[in-house]
Amino acid sequence: MSQRDWTADDPFEVCRFSAVHLELRDVYGVPGEAERFKLFRQTGRRDPELDRIKRAGWMTTVRDMVARGVVVRRARIVSEPVTDYIRFEHAGTEDNLNAGELVRWLPRRQAADIMLPAADLWMWDNEAVQFTFFSGDGQVVDREWCLDPNTVDAVKVAFETVWERAVPHEQYKLQ
Repeated sequence: MSQRDWTADDPFEVCRFSAVHLELRDVYGVPGEAERFKLFRQTGRRDPELDRIKRAGWMTTVRDMVARGVVVRRARIVSEPVTDYIRFEHAGTEDNLNAGELVRWLPRRQAADIMLPAADLWMWDNEAVQFTFFSGDGQVVDREWCLDPNTVDAVKVAFETVWERAVPHEQYKLQ
């Protein structure tokens, strides 16, 4: 474990080699996405210009991390058939890939025997985990840091197991 104070710094700026994101929900209630998600549900398409504007900050963050040698991976465990929200995420994932993020999808049925955390999370440099807790309707209600080496190791094993089984975005077909 490093001497960095992960809780004091912006982990996206101080991580050195790895940032992994595990997503476990089928629906998120992200306030900044409401307009774009509504449009997607009406048309079945995302508005590339609106996405470019609304997602610019995240895309810059990913590009900056990748430019300094950080591998950014996102694994999404999804129920099938997928929800409209997962269709919305899938339709926008090309932007993540273009920024340098690696994204894979794992059908929930294929994850049933993996011992997974009960919350979405970010893990940086295999040293620190930040769990994100959501309300039933997908609103973020809290975040919690975990620096316990045993928990971090368990999260690493779970994420790597998911990653090995998951399908790269380019090959994942929505059900």
